[in-house]
Amino acid sequence: MSEVLTALAADRVLPVVVVSDVDRAEPLADALLAGGLHCAEVTFRTEAAQAAIRVLAARSELLVGAGTVLTVEQVDRAVDAGARFVVSPGYGPAVVRRCQERGVPVYPGVATATEVQMALDAGLDTVKFFPAEQLGGAGMVKALAAPFRSVRFIPTGGVTATNLAGYLAVPAVLAVGASWMVAAELLAAGDWAEVTRRCQAVVEVARVGASVGGGR
Repeated sequence: MSEVLTALAADRVLPVVVVSDVDRAEPLADALLAGGLHCAEVTFRTEAAQAAIRVLAARSELLVGAGTVLTVEQVDRAVDAGARFVVSPGYGPAVVRRCQERGVPVYPGVATATEVQMALDAGLDTVKFFPAEQLGGAGMVKALAAPFRSVRFIPTGGVTATNLAGYLAVPAVLAVGASWMVAAELLAAGDWAEVTRRCQAVVEVARVGASVGGGR
């Protein structure tokens, strides 16, 4: 589990990908790596998700997780396909327990202090803050981090090239989940050069953010 946290903390930006066609998975991996990112979250929003995770997970230099995981059955499918971590949009006790049984890190979504407390009670110290921008953005992360000093956050939802740096400057932020560098229209068009370009731009912002906030 520490290996996953180390990888996320190194990249500081977690691409959140919706893969509709498994044939896009291999060139996507190439584009991410060429852009300097080594982590990806594949959401369980399409029928191709499990197969895409399997393809991406075969790349040893890429850390792949499953997102939008809502059920125990999806946990098993994701882990069996090679997912190294699991992310869910909200706090689901059954999903958390199954991930712990399978020995994979789980980052459940939280929106309130109550849900952060629930995560702590379950033995977790890293959570997804979702939907981040709609819930108050970086300022809300700071507010939650004040009483929960041991918790690290992965803000996701509404993060853009414009506000990314503000999130990364918050010491409690481990990494930020974002999708514009792997936008659905880029994947559909096979515009891998633009995916790489956007990833490179993100890496530059993250590098500056590390010197300002740097996580914990």
